[in-house]
Amino acid sequence: MKILVMGGAGDMGSKTVEDLAKAAGVERVTIGDRDLSSAQELASRLTGSPAEVTAMALDARDHRGLVEAMKGQDVVASALGPFFLFETKLVRAALEAGVDYISICDDWSAVQDTIIRFDEPARNRARFVVTGCGVSPGMSNIAVRLLAGRLDRARRADILVYMPMDSGEGEAVTQHTLFIFGTVVPVFRDGVTVMLPAGSLHRTVEFPRFGRLKVWNIGHGEPVTVPRHLPELEEVNIMLGMGKGTEAVVALGRIGAFSTPRRIEKMARLLMKITPPRQGPPSEGALRIDVSGEKDGSPATLTICGTGTMREATGIALSIGAQLLAAKRLTVEQGGVYGPEGCFDPMDFLRMMGDSGIVAYSDLDMRERIN
Repeated sequence: MKILVMGGAGDMGSKTVEDLAKAAGVERVTIGDRDLSSAQELASRLTGSPAEVTAMALDARDHRGLVEAMKGQDVVASALGPFFLFETKLVRAALEAGVDYISICDDWSAVQDTIIRFDEPARNRARFVVTGCGVSPGMSNIAVRLLAGRLDRARRADILVYMPMDSGEGEAVTQHTLFIFGTVVPVFRDGVTVMLPAGSLHRTVEFPRFGRLKVWNIGHGEPVTVPRHLPELEEVNIMLGMGKGTEAVVALGRIGAFSTPRRIEKMARLLMKITPPRQGPPSEGALRIDVSGEKDGSPATLTICGTGTMREATGIALSIGAQLLAAKRLTVEQGGVYGPEGCFDPMDFLRMMGDSGIVAYSDLDMRERIN
């Protein structure tokens, strides 16, 4: 397998590169990043890995350069955000280069635009585009599919995320956080998509290890792809909390402080300047997935949950998705644009996550391991 990782020198992408470099069957990993010196440093650090690791200077705004770099790869795996700026540019280049593509895209509008613009072209070219293969979206979508399949009738999916503010780093992560709280966002209700202001819904949720925390509706990709692949669902919710300070972010988003890409960019740069550097490793967060419906004639709710750092879980999820895509270990034969729940076998994916140390549980006490 030959895999190009876009944004491969960044916080999430570097973990993907590290995981792919030691994965069975991967021959070469190319780090594509605008910051060539950081990419070269990472490649040097991975010298001696089972896979050859090389670095390449790439700018996502250079379409011709992207196409040439992508040619000859088995898969392009993207951790390059913010995705509302770059996802469709990279998908377009990958299809022109004749290469399958997968990303950790977590911006709902980018996921929706990718489906609308590129599903038919991907099918016509017999190419696979998998958008949103990180933790949320990604593991969350796959967990919904697994749990829905264990019910006789699945009706509602709740994706609940705790992501502390110091769980990630970099301007792209900051821009994404502002974006998901700064617009009207999709919520799937009664079988249809409705648009509501981000942060207009909230609830208090029990998370494994962290207890009861407040979460708000945000603009992630799950309400876009999950109903598309699991049409029996009547409701899909994605809600997130970041602990102390979330209320301030929600309030600023509600008054339009993050309503345009330019405002998001300015605010993100300001926050990067005034925020003290993180001391020590990133904080862990938590993911809880509840799918409700009927089982054996009675109401039932099934759960998958776990904890971990955003970098580890997201980077490894992208690595595993790229490996499955390159090996064509898919549940579909026709090309097109998919969420990971639409083309990967849930237990296949989760077993590989477990082998890499990302463990999923069926109970909030984290005693009953799934993978």
